Amino acid sequence: MKTIIVDYKAGNVQSVLFALERLGVQATVTSNAEEIKSADKVIFPGVGEASSAMRALKEKNLDQLLPTLTQPFLGVCLGMQLLCQHSEEGDTEMLGIIPVQVKRFEVALKVPHMGWNNLHDLNGPLFSGIKENEYAYFVHSYYAPVTEYTIAQSSYPEPFSAALQYQNFYAVQFHTEKSGPAGAQILQNFLQL
Repeated sequence: MKTIIVDYKAGNVQSVLFALERLGVQATVTSNAEEIKSADKVIFPGVGEASSAMRALKEKNLDQLLPTLTQPFLGVCLGMQLLCQHSEEGDTEMLGIIPVQVKRFEVALKVPHMGWNNLHDLNGPLFSGIKENEYAYFVHSYYAPVTEYTIAQSSYPEPFSAALQYQNFYAVQFHTEKSGPAGAQILQNFLQL
């Protein structure tokens, strides 16, 4: 199985690479279009800010390539948000794959939402073997609201999408690679899709 981690200089590729190695999976980190297209599985990590990440994707023409992929695809953290249509962060047009608008947290709590939070309303094969209210590790100031594409939720304090799915595109707001055994199980589940 050929697993690719998309490298666009805005992702935490090393920690995802190490998480996959702990599962016994060798992955290739690349921005090469032909390698990405030929992959069995594609992982799209992200950290940082939406408009800068979109600029980096456009510089490598990945904004044109990624929406055309048909293999199982997993966006992580900012990688999830980039799959959506638009973000309030920098008033940024995203990849437009998942028809969701990303919003900024406007809450009386500390922003960014950072740390362990539970997952609930789990749906689909990505969460096979994951218990309701299992904990995952989050770091984000922007979120995707709960929509028909939501396959897991968390709350801060209002519910938001902890995970989305649209066709072959799966996405999680939390960091699978930092979420202990549950994160490892979710990565394993993705690799088995």
